[in-house]
Amino acid sequence: MSLVGNQTRKVYSFKGAGNNVADIPKEVDAPVRQMPPIGIKTPLELSIDDGLFTMHTDVAKQISDNLRNLILTNHGERIGFYDFGANLRPLLFDLGTEDADMKAIQNIKAAVKKYMPFVSLSNFQVFVDRNDNKSVAKVGIQVTYKVPKIDKATRSLEVMLFVGG
Repeated sequence: MSLVGNQTRKVYSFKGAGNNVADIPKEVDAPVRQMPPIGIKTPLELSIDDGLFTMHTDVAKQISDNLRNLILTNHGERIGFYDFGANLRPLLFDLGTEDADMKAIQNIKAAVKKYMPFVSLSNFQVFVDRNDNKSVAKVGIQVTYKVPKIDKATRSLEVMLFVGG
């Protein structure tokens, strides 16, 4: 306590003030923090909550995103990993024929075996959609897979590839 003129002043530190009893339940009921981000969601989206870009917090969704990117990537498109991807571009005009479908299956299987060996591929389906535009065909590929180390659920992934006509 110090005396200044006719006034007496007391100095207190905020460190010793502690918490108000009314504030304690608010701290106990505070929301549980969201799971930490695992990877960036593609295609890239600006985020408000996660930082600069939207992030995945679910392992299964991140694996699906990575598998989609692996299937859509062609050899030579990934710097430092020339053989990364399923390399389906050379097969686009022929997909839907038995030979091209078998080659696509082999390419996807080889890429998954090398870069995502924890994924177990089940089924492969090809479909061609020429309805939207007569000069550009869309070839769709549906891959059914499981990730045994996560759970026993069967998941499906569908990608569209655009072919000039």
